[in-house]
Amino acid sequence: MKVILLSDVKALGKKGDVVDVAEGYARNFLLPRNLVSEANKGALALHADQKRAVEKREAQTLADAKELATKIESTQLAVKAKAGGNGKLFGAVTNADVANAIASTLAVDVDKHKIEIKSQIKALGTYPVEIKLHRNVVAKATINVVSS
Repeated sequence: MKVILLSDVKALGKKGDVVDVAEGYARNFLLPRNLVSEANKGALALHADQKRAVEKREAQTLADAKELATKIESTQLAVKAKAGGNGKLFGAVTNADVANAIASTLAVDVDKHKIEIKSQIKALGTYPVEIKLHRNVVAKATINVVSS
């Protein structure tokens, strides 16, 4: 019996997969627990439409992330921080500071958890930063830490 998985089932596959299972297993275990739906003509057509919609949405998200990555990489980001006379900062530049600099410069909100700073920034200067915008897109930006 062909069924469409409505959620991940350990021995069968992931959500959305169309699999062939024994009829007794489907009727007595999978269907009562709402883990699968029967794969008839209408359900398969609906499943294909939903899959196409998800792929289209994913492609649009990827395109938007690539566009944002090019914007971020082409822009010089400046982070203002309080510093002493010798160029050392009072504290450190954090992911939130970089996110605020991106928001003020490009008017785009970036989650501070997706910003990766290799080492702590505790002095004035320029530093490389990686921003994970999508699972396949990482923007490599350079921030300039200046005294405020």
